[in-house]
Amino acid sequence: MKRRHFSQGIAAFAVALLGLQGLPAHAADEAPDAFIKRLSVEVLDAIKADKSLQTGDVSKIMTLVDAKIMPNVDFKRMTASAAGPAWRRATPEQQQRLQQEFKTLLVRTYAGALSQVSDQDIVMRPFRASPQDSEVVVRSEVRGGKGDPIQLDYRLEKTPGEGAGWKIYDLNVMGVWLVDTYRGQFAQEINAKGIDGLIAALAERNKANAQRKG
Repeated sequence: MKRRHFSQGIAAFAVALLGLQGLPAHAADEAPDAFIKRLSVEVLDAIKADKSLQTGDVSKIMTLVDAKIMPNVDFKRMTASAAGPAWRRATPEQQQRLQQEFKTLLVRTYAGALSQVSDQDIVMRPFRASPQDSEVVVRSEVRGGKGDPIQLDYRLEKTPGEGAGWKIYDLNVMGVWLVDTYRGQFAQEINAKGIDGLIAALAERNKANAQRKG
């Protein structure tokens, strides 16, 4: 049951990310909780009308990720955090390959879970932060459908310069932070076979996932 709820939470996160397109010009000044609420509501509505996303169309999700999602997520920080100290020892080529395989893994996870999104709604929890904070946690719940409410929290950072605004770099589903979960898995592989071994393991997992999805 908990695994099913985790998948539903990942799906809700994916749905939210898929809405990160065409953000208004004032997005850099938008409060982080308002940012999460807006995109969540907009995209949960959109997903219910998109049959290809509901069935986990990987090619369509991949296209959206590359074109719309990645500019709004600090994926480099996400991957570096999951890899731990080994990230700093990796070459630029290894870092790039690891980011790509990790992205593919997450996107295919989303694709498998998207079909579980049906009539859910997002309820925002109280938000506490000062205007000076550059890193915040936004807490929410996914309610509706079958089962208990799903805790869904976001870690965001405010980035300066061109494209300034809030970027997501971690997700908490039912008390488990996504980066922490993968950090433990990555550490085991790195300790056994090094960074190249981790990249190879992720590539093999992605290949198997692709074959299972036809």
